[in-house]
Amino acid sequence: MNKLLDTLCGGLAAVALFGIMALTLVDVSGRKLLSASVPGSLELTEILMVLVIFAALPLVSRHGEHVVFDSLDRWLPAGVRRVQQAAVDLLCAAAMLGIAWLMWDKAGQMLGYGETTAQLKLPVGAFVYVMSALCAATALVHVALLLRPVEHHHPGV
Repeated sequence: MNKLLDTLCGGLAAVALFGIMALTLVDVSGRKLLSASVPGSLELTEILMVLVIFAALPLVSRHGEHVVFDSLDRWLPAGVRRVQQAAVDLLCAAAMLGIAWLMWDKAGQMLGYGETTAQLKLPVGAFVYVMSALCAATALVHVALLLRPVEHHHPGV
């Protein structure tokens, strides 16, 4: 399951990041050489950046690469650190699940209203559904870490 998550989320983030790089190259080159910009390049860059960020969320959580404050950890007993990490994973899972649910609801409303991007007329709700699904995947990662902590994610546990 971990390999599938790494492949799907990592692949999505990589493709989106490459898309941003290629789009920027073509857009800047077109502006400098042909005095013509790629239509909707700002919108596409924004959408691709959202994909990079939200696809990375489950990976950052799974690999324990988020920002942590661990200055006091060396003085805490292992049992307290386990309880602390379980509480953090539970809180993160609940928060990400709540955000996913709110975003899913908002995506439905956006599609219902027919909300689109200004220039390219892409349906915004579809991208919000993807963001919601990736938040839900992040919540599931934290539930899995709650049930089965891993050493590299929780040093000393």
